[in-house]
Amino acid sequence: MSGKPKLYYFNGRGKMESVRWLLAAAGVEFEEEFLETRDQYEKLLQGGSLLFQQVPMVEIDGMRMVQTRAILSYIAAKYNLYGKGLKERALIDMCVGGTDDLMGFILIFPFLSAEDKEKQHAVIVQKATSRYFPVYEKVLKDHGQDFLVGNNFSWADVHLLEAILMVEEKKSDVLSGFPQLQAFKARISSIPTIKKFLEPGSQRKPVPDDKYVETVRRVLHMYYDVKAN
Repeated sequence: MSGKPKLYYFNGRGKMESVRWLLAAAGVEFEEEFLETRDQYEKLLQGGSLLFQQVPMVEIDGMRMVQTRAILSYIAAKYNLYGKGLKERALIDMCVGGTDDLMGFILIFPFLSAEDKEKQHAVIVQKATSRYFPVYEKVLKDHGQDFLVGNNFSWADVHLLEAILMVEEKKSDVLSGFPQLQAFKARISSIPTIKKFLEPGSQRKPVPDDKYVETVRRVLHMYYDVKAN
């Protein structure tokens, strides 16, 4: 294994995108191996690299890590993005968990039928504006700090910015009623490592297209339709 973390996934967002975001936020360079064929995936399976027979998989510090939440928790702790003490870590976990729930409505979107996409678009905007964004708006207002937890930049901030930008791709003015989140977005986006990741040419992946969907279906033998939430 090289000194840099190595990410094994498709050339697209999916569950690995949050890992890219967190490594980039920490200022850590990483390598990627994109899965494009079933044979590549079978080789990882036969080699015992995929503990639960699924990706994402990340090689880091001599380990082959699977399970997205475990990977993210490790990176956050390693690079001091996991708060100070157990209470802050618990609050970060709560924020990340809520953001994950919102992201879940978006991650399945590319794999839906045209009819279900129309319905899911409305669900994403409704969930964001009525369930999740109001929570973070209140947290930021009550907390009175630049960040969601404590007074330091953390995994919770990175994850929320990623989610905000994903929802804005569905509805560009989705933050119009959330002034705290508008200011938060501007602040976090201006952090040098984040700013660099948001610039063209970074390892941030674009909105999933038909080619990405077809590759995932082919490699994973997904011969079924994903159902909308």
